[in-house]
Amino acid sequence: MEIETCIKGRRSVRKFTDKHISKDDLLAIAELCRWVPSWKNTQSVNYHVIMNKDLKEEVAKNCVLDFTFNTQTIERADALVVLTYDKGKSGFNPDGTVTTPEGETWGMFDAGIAAQTFCLAAYEKGIGSVILGIIDAGKIAKACQLPENKIVAALIAIGYPLQKAKEGPARKAATEIMEVME
Repeated sequence: MEIETCIKGRRSVRKFTDKHISKDDLLAIAELCRWVPSWKNTQSVNYHVIMNKDLKEEVAKNCVLDFTFNTQTIERADALVVLTYDKGKSGFNPDGTVTTPEGETWGMFDAGIAAQTFCLAAYEKGIGSVILGIIDAGKIAKACQLPENKIVAALIAIGYPLQKAKEGPARKAATEIMEVME
């Protein structure tokens, strides 16, 4: 798939079919995601894929700050990806000192790159996705029994789209979003 087609065609998907995502497809997505750029090549982002129905339900009901829209989306998804990054890596030197004034917040930048890459790789496989940010990161980490050094950045609900995506919403012109300073 051409990159332009992928970028312009990928949409947030919130309704999914009952078709299951194969482990082979998940590994193919991970194969692409391992090339995600990161702060000083720290490669601190991880994708924890919840296939277990009970755990997915626990996250849907208890970890999205009572935001019903996210609960319904997670319940309809075949799988749920918990996107994490390692505490104290992005924005830091190997000795733990801060490299940038942004410090720990740089991890969210790396997580954002990783989330978009995951969604584009999934789209190329015909798998729909939506990044969910209204979450209780602490409750998710506890429910998934994640190590203390993992910071939950977002959830990504994934599955095969129930319907073909409509044309995207209107976009600003390129000249409105970019200023060339000569």
